[in-house]
Amino acid sequence: MMLAAIDIGSNAVRVLFGEVIEHKGKPTLYKKRELLRMPIRLGEDSFLNGKISRRQEDRLVAAMNAFSELKKVFEVKAYRACATSAMRDASNGRDVIERIKAECGVRIEIIDGKTEAELIFANHIEETLNPKDNYLYIDVGGGSTELTLISNSKVVNSRSFNVGTIRMLHQRIDKDEWDDYKRWIRKNTEDYKPLIGIGSGGNINKLYKMTAKKDTKYLSCDKIREMSDMINAFSYEERIEVLGLNPDRADVIVPATKIFLTAMKHAEIEKIIVPQIGFVPFDNGDGCER
Repeated sequence: MMLAAIDIGSNAVRVLFGEVIEHKGKPTLYKKRELLRMPIRLGEDSFLNGKISRRQEDRLVAAMNAFSELKKVFEVKAYRACATSAMRDASNGRDVIERIKAECGVRIEIIDGKTEAELIFANHIEETLNPKDNYLYIDVGGGSTELTLISNSKVVNSRSFNVGTIRMLHQRIDKDEWDDYKRWIRKNTEDYKPLIGIGSGGNINKLYKMTAKKDTKYLSCDKIREMSDMINAFSYEERIEVLGLNPDRADVIVPATKIFLTAMKHAEIEKIIVPQIGFVPFDNGDGCER
């Protein structure tokens, strides 16, 4: 059975096509068939101007029309589409969603930060963790960062903050929110030391790949600082030409390292696991369109 998931984020739109393979008496298999990433940066409109511009709205509509056609090609049986921080903040977010529904036939949910954190954890990462260790799951996006504290393979606490790479890039993070981010980490992790970090999102994945480490699945705090210093030594154009970063990655990777390093500092985390998975808005089929 083919399924699909759409993540309408602040920095990009991602569409995942996956297959569920069921065999009697054997574990269900989930295989990724195709992942498309479209650099439609809704956050710049939403966080700077308070609404989605007509240009970006039209691009999003075109992307959803393309999804409608690909859905037929892949013979998708069910899908779920979620919009996060940028659409939450946009004054015309609901209008954009209604237009897409009318013109493309695609139903999109605008989810709150709590739901986003729950969906991030729904990837069942806890099944691969050592139950004797404590973890802080850090998912850094363009508009928000979701933190999930895990102990004994169970969620102890979670929180979403309006602390994201696009917001930081354009100095749109409220000082009180930034202070609350650091305060929450200190308060909620103090009884769970030592902690291991788990990082997700395109930026931490890219940092990991840039280290070319094949023998481990984690990055140390010192390595992230080293990478941050190296990237900051290049101009935006040089990050694209010399480091080979995509244009919509070359700028946001800088604030991303700051957000990760801040979390690691206040949680006293020395290393962060990078499982190279991210937010996929699929939750065991619940709430999916058919």
